[in-house]
Formats: sequence, structure tokens, C-alpha cells
Amino acid sequence: MRRFVHVRLLLLVFILIIDIYLYFVLRFLTQNYSQKIRLTVFSLHWLVSLATIISLFVLGGLEARTRNYVLTFVVGILIAKLLTVAVLLLDETRRGIFWTIKRMVPEKTAAQISSGENIPRSSFLVWLGMIFGASFLGVFIYGLSNKYNYRIRTVKINFPNLPKAFKGLKIVQLSDIHSGSFSDKAAVRKGVEMVLNEKPDLILFTGDLVNDRAIEMENYTDLFSQLKAPLGVYSSLGNHDYGDYYDWKSPEAKAQNLEDLKKLQAAMGWKLLMNEHVIFERQGEKIALIGIENWGAKGHFPKYGKLDLACIGTEDIPFKILMSHDPSHWDAQVRPEYPAIDLALAGHTHGMQFGVELPHFKWSPIQYMYKQWAGLYQQGKQYLYVNRGYGFLGYPGRVGILPEITVIELGCGEFSTS
Repeated sequence: MRRFVHVRLLLLVFILIIDIYLYFVLRFLTQNYSQKIRLTVFSLHWLVSLATIISLFVLGGLEARTRNYVLTFVVGILIAKLLTVAVLLLDETRRGIFWTIKRMVPEKTAAQISSGENIPRSSFLVWLGMIFGASFLGVFIYGLSNKYNYRIRTVKINFPNLPKAFKGLKIVQLSDIHSGSFSDKAAVRKGVEMVLNEKPDLILFTGDLVNDRAIEMENYTDLFSQLKAPLGVYSSLGNHDYGDYYDWKSPEAKAQNLEDLKKLQAAMGWKLLMNEHVIFERQGEKIALIGIENWGAKGHFPKYGKLDLACIGTEDIPFKILMSHDPSHWDAQVRPEYPAIDLALAGHTHGMQFGVELPHFKWSPIQYMYKQWAGLYQQGKQYLYVNRGYGFLGYPGRVGILPEITVIELGCGEFSTS
């Protein structure tokens, strides 16, 4: 507890240093404005600063969804200010260089160096910094409107070893529902309807149904129990499903939460695969679906999955699909040890809910931690698809990386996406 107090005090000092610096920047920008305008600008500046500081000390007592929005406000304001300061430091560097030159060269030469612009460059950089920071904050706030802006992404992959009876198989993949973050049931319902409209043969969910507790799904079981497909609805567990990030009263309470989550999925008609597999058969031909518990190679994410156990009995099946929540599992174990797994499906990253996706360019800060973080990847004959997530966690919004419903069609020509 004392450690958190120290962290908050350090943040308080950090915020005050930045805000004092920005106060002097605002004084410079408003020097030619009326006293009334200057007073308004300064008052707004310090009110926002005060609200940010107060937020740091009340977060712990807020309800989870409210806390996420308050935290979004704090983080958005801080990042915007830091971006502003980063640009302004260019001007500080420039002035430092000119000050040094003045000290080192004759007075006349120094005067020639420091003169010459009708609009001093410092004014340009100050305005650029303020615009840059304000633009980021605007985008950050705009992203709040995208959290239920579901997008269907269609992926068509041809596998030479796919049995003919399963060519054209349509799979819908969902991942990272994070029901504890939802606050708009009607919006969530639209996403479920989009899935049903695709008329998939098989629906697969690759983990993180909740943020921490099974109870978070209570208001949404009636919606997600509507998901039906001829071959069934199958699921696997993600790192959040175990309740590892919640302060439970006892180990027994945590264990009961996981059992409740398993029962909840069964009640919705979903078949949870816990280090096991199921075999589908059509016209005498077979494919295998393998589902394991969470297995992460990055950070401190748990390795509960047992792929060796799950694969027992699939040795003679010509085509295999794996559900494994964390995409880092693919490079760490799936590819090097299980080359017979043709298609792996993952989620987990959410694409960090922030990035840029253009037809031939894709970027998110999450790529510096995860090599495979959104979309389709191929190594040799093996494929991995990383779903961008249906829900959201922490930041209640999305910028550039929209919530996803993936439609995968097998054996439908060469690889393509849309």
C-alpha cells in the first residue's frame, strides 16, 4: 500500500512540474491577448491540472467502468501534455544553442545569428507543440465512439491437405469479449447479429470472456447464447478468465469463479476445450479442432496450456486447427514442435486498441512486444490468425484498430483478405 502512495506522490510532482512549465508557455502565447482571455486560459489550465491530480487519489474507490473512463481522462491529458512538451523541448534546445554561441563568439556575429525571422521560430514551435498535443487528445477522445464499431474481416485460405468434404467451411472467430467493460447492451447485440448474419458452419471463441469475474457475463449470457452454428460453438480460455488480476478473498473463491465461468459457457451452449480436442467428420473425412488453456511466452502471462495432452488422438487427422489465446505461443511452441497444426487462432493483443491500418501499412505500439499482433501470418505451410478483439479493456475506446468479427473460409482459392 505504501508503494502505491509513493507512486502517486511521484506522479503528483511530475504533473506539477509539467503544468508549471506549460503555464509559462501559455503566458508567452497569450501575451498579446486581453487580461480576461488570459485569466480564462490560465484558469482552465489549472482546473484541468487539479482535476487530474484529484483523479489520481480517487481511482481506487470508483466502480470499475467509471474508473476506466477517469483513467482514460488522466492518461489522455498526460500523454497530450508530454507530446506538447516533447515538441517544445526542440525550442528549448535551439535557445540553449544560441545562448552558448552568444557566449563563445563575438557580439556582432552572435547578433547576426540570432536575428532574421519576422515570426520568431520559437513561436512556431510553441504553437506546433500545443496543436500536436491537442490533436492527440482529440483523437483519443474520438476513439471512445469506436468501442462498439464492429468490423467483419473475411479471410480466405487454401490448404492443400484440407479434406475435400470441408472445402468452403466457414468459421467465425471471436476473441477478447471482456464483458466486464461493456455498458451498452444494444450495441453488443448488433455485433452478435452480425455474426449470425454470416451463417457460419462453426463459431470459435479464443479467450478472455471476462475481465476478472464470471459475474460480469450475467447481463450478456442471453445475447451470446444466441450464437449457434451447425458444427457448434467452441471456446478456450484467455489469461483474464482465470481471475489472476483480481483480489480474491480466498483461493477457494478464485477457484469457484473459474468453475462458474465454465458452467456459464456450458449454459450458453458453448463447448469449452480445456487442453483437449474434438474431431469433425463429413463424408468419411475428418478434421480436428484443438483447444488449450492460456499459454503465453511474453511478460508474466501464465502457461496453463498443455498442447501435448490436447493433441493425443489427433495424430492421424490430416488437418488441424488450434485455438490458443496468446499469439506468442505460435513461435514459441506451436511452429517448432507441432508442424502438423495447419491453422492457429489467437487474440489477446487487441491491436492495443490503438494504431494505424491502411491497405499496405499496419502499425501499433503493440508490435514492439508481439511479432504477430493482428491479422494473418504465415510460416511455411502453417498459418496464424490474430483477432483484434470483440471488446475492450482499460481504455474504453479504439483508435484505428476497430473491434473485429473474423470470417475464415477454408479451401476457397488462394489466400486473400478483406
